[in-house]
Amino acid sequence: MPDTPAHRPGTDRLGATVWLTAQRNSRAQRSGRYLPASVAHPAKMLPAIAREAIERYTEPGDLVIDPMCGIGTTLVEASHLNRRGFGVEYEPRWAKLAEKNLAHARAQGATGETRIVAGDARNIAALTPTELLGTAALVITSPPYGASLHGQVRSTAETGQRGVKKFDYTYSRDRGNLAHLPVHELIEGFARILEGCAALLRDGGIIAITARPWRAHGALIDLPGEVLNAGEIAGLTPVARCVALLAGIRDGQQIARPSFFQLHNIRTARDAGEPQSVIVHEDLILLQKDPNPSGRDNEGAALPLLHPGIEADDADPWVDACCTSRTA
Repeated sequence: MPDTPAHRPGTDRLGATVWLTAQRNSRAQRSGRYLPASVAHPAKMLPAIAREAIERYTEPGDLVIDPMCGIGTTLVEASHLNRRGFGVEYEPRWAKLAEKNLAHARAQGATGETRIVAGDARNIAALTPTELLGTAALVITSPPYGASLHGQVRSTAETGQRGVKKFDYTYSRDRGNLAHLPVHELIEGFARILEGCAALLRDGGIIAITARPWRAHGALIDLPGEVLNAGEIAGLTPVARCVALLAGIRDGQQIARPSFFQLHNIRTARDAGEPQSVIVHEDLILLQKDPNPSGRDNEGAALPLLHPGIEADDADPWVDACCTSRTA
């Protein structure tokens, strides 16, 4: 039995479904561990989220894959934890920066072997070395939340120019980037990526996906729900849905860390009579590669749908609905 927090005897095998991943803010999590240029990427995963997933669902020497690796957060954290890593990044600018972040991690003593290739993750199986196919314990990824994100801001006092200046809030102008596609095409492309990732997983391997809803022209886009649909299209089984906090917890109280634009958008919506609130978490959806699509072993007995490190919460109706055996 692997010796990970999710597998140890006498513990809840899933662990808490609410992950305290923002006890330190994003800047503190990356300071010194990532190169300063990393701040320019418009959609970075919190290092603590990647690290938590890796610690829960893998052990040293396991292979961790990120099909849209950006600045290399997943791979850096995997290397620091002595896991092997493989990543794909569509934009060459970020692929080069991810390589530099990994070199920085190695200089700090990270030991896990990693590799990054520049390419389109919709073709990830073709981009992956053949010896890695079917061997990954964990895939960590997150779909883009549209073409424009919150990015960075500077005030008049900082720039000497009138008004607030916004920068580093979009991906490149390459129209092939998923972020520039209409929502339905984005989800179709993401389903292709998940289907390709399924071929990289070992039996029982896990795909961990972070997602949160966003608003486009006032309409709420239920990205977590669309991620679940994409997973089903890819033939994967949903096994758990967790919450990765973007707010800190101190003395039982939330410490929200909204961006300037989050606050601006919420205030504007409330002034217009829309009761919106700041989102302080990422949905973290766990999908599993079914080791036997028939749902039964060689002797006809029903197989469990859950990863050895995941145990369904009987009180959670979402898990009950998604994890009911298909052979029943």
